[in-house]
Amino acid sequence: MNKTIRHAAVFTLLLVLALLVRATWVQFYDGQALADDTKNRRNVMERYAQPLGNIVVGGEAITGSARTKGSDLQYRRTYTDGSLYAAVTGYASQTYAPTQLEGIYTDLLDGSDPRLKGPLDTVTGKRADPGDVVTTIDPAVQKAAFEALGDKLGAAVAIDPGTGRILGVVSTPSYDPSVLTGSSGAKAWSRLTGDPDKPLTNRALRQPLPPGSTFKLVVAAAALEDGLYSSVDVRTRSQNPYTLPGTDRVLANENASAPCEDASIRVALQYSCNNVFAKMAVDLGEDKVRAMAEKFGFNDGSQDVPVRAYTSVYPSGMEKSSTALTGIGQFDVTATPLQMAMVSAAIANDGKLVSPHMVSRISDADGSVLEDYDDRAESRQIIGSSTAEQLRSAMETVVEDGTGTNARIAGATVGGKTGTAQHGKNNSRTPYAWFTSYAKDDSTGKEVAVAVLVEQSNAARSEVSGNGLAAPVAKAMMRAALRD
Repeated sequence: MNKTIRHAAVFTLLLVLALLVRATWVQFYDGQALADDTKNRRNVMERYAQPLGNIVVGGEAITGSARTKGSDLQYRRTYTDGSLYAAVTGYASQTYAPTQLEGIYTDLLDGSDPRLKGPLDTVTGKRADPGDVVTTIDPAVQKAAFEALGDKLGAAVAIDPGTGRILGVVSTPSYDPSVLTGSSGAKAWSRLTGDPDKPLTNRALRQPLPPGSTFKLVVAAAALEDGLYSSVDVRTRSQNPYTLPGTDRVLANENASAPCEDASIRVALQYSCNNVFAKMAVDLGEDKVRAMAEKFGFNDGSQDVPVRAYTSVYPSGMEKSSTALTGIGQFDVTATPLQMAMVSAAIANDGKLVSPHMVSRISDADGSVLEDYDDRAESRQIIGSSTAEQLRSAMETVVEDGTGTNARIAGATVGGKTGTAQHGKNNSRTPYAWFTSYAKDDSTGKEVAVAVLVEQSNAARSEVSGNGLAAPVAKAMMRAALRD
C-alpha cells in the first residue's frame, strides 16, 4: 500500500471515529437535553397523552381532564370553579408554562415523578398513573373570601394558627384557568396579560405592599419583648403631635380627638395612634424593630407554602425620621397578606409561629401518601407567651371598642388591627385598606387568623378604611372557618 493510500485510510478512519464519538455524545448527553427541552413537542404530547392527576379541596377534586378533538394532544386540563381557586391551583396549559400548584407538582400530576413508578414501569419505561395533590384549603373559607371581596382589587389569606394550615387564599380580580388550558388560548392570554388590574398576579402571596397600621403589632411586640414597656397598659412617652426626628414634619393622627398623647399600647392600638408607634420605633431603633419583623417572617426570601411567596421587607440603613415612619408601616416597609396573617397567627398561638402551608399531602394513584406536609410543619417560639397574651387583649379592645368593630362575631372572641396605608406620591392615590385578625370560638375553642388587603374599590376616598372595607371580608372568612 503506497503512502498516499495509507494516509487516506487513516484520515477516513479518524473521520469514522469522530462520527461515532459525536453520535454517542448526541445520544447520551445532548439527547437527554433535547428530550428535556420545553420546546420539544414530544414532551407535551406525552404529558397530555393521559388524564392528569388532580388537585383536591375539601375531599373533592377541583381539577379534571377532558378528551380533545383534532389534536395530537389527547387530553386538556379542566377546572371546577376555576375563578374561585385560581390563586391556589394556577393553570396547566398546553401552550404556557404551568403555575402555582400545577407548576410545582407537574411531575406528580402527569405521572413522571419517579416515586410513582413501580418495578414494571421502570423496566418498560411506561409512564406511571398520576398522583394527586391534597390541599389544606377549606372550601367554605375560600368561598366566603371570594364573595366578600367581590369586584374589589384585593386579597385575603386565612391560617389555622395551631397547625399552619392555610384555609383560604384569594386574589381578586381572578380569572378562569380553563381559558388557558387548550392550544388556542392566545386571545385569552393577551387579554389577561394586558389587563391593568393584573388578574394573573397572586396578590395574596406575590404582591407586597405597605401594611400601614397593621405593622404596629410588630412594633408593639418588639417594645414588650425588649422591656421598653412592661405591659400594654403602661403609659408611653409619646408627645402629640409628634415631629419626625431631624425634620420639621409633624406626624398627624387620623382621629385628631383620640387620646393619643402618652397613650398606652392598648389605647394606641385601639385608636391607631401614629405618634405612639413612630416614637416607639425610634426609641427601639431600627435594628430591634427589624429583628422582631424578621422573627415574624419579614426579609425571608425562601418562604414556600409551597408556592414561593414574595419577600415582605423591613428596610435597613435609615435615618431616624424614616425609622419613625416604619413604625406605622410606611416608608419602605412592605408585606403580603400572607405575612400579615402570619403575624396574627403567631399572636393567637401564644407566640409560636407554625410554618404556613397549603398542601396537606401528596399521594399516588392508589391514595398512598408520598409526603405528608402537615407532619412536617415547623414551629418556633418567636415572642413570649405573656407578650402574645397582652397583644391579644389589646387586639380584642380594637374590635370591641376601637377601629375594628366591623369584625365582631357573636359567640367568638375576636382580636384585630386595622390599617390604612398611603399610596402614591404624597398619598395622591387611593390608600390601601388592611385588616389582620384572629378569632376563637367561645364554645369549641376553634381558631383562625386572617389578613385582608383591599387595594382598590369603588368607595369614595373618605370612606376607605381597614374597618370599612377589609374588616367585613375578614369577618366573613372567620365566621366560615369557625362554623365549618
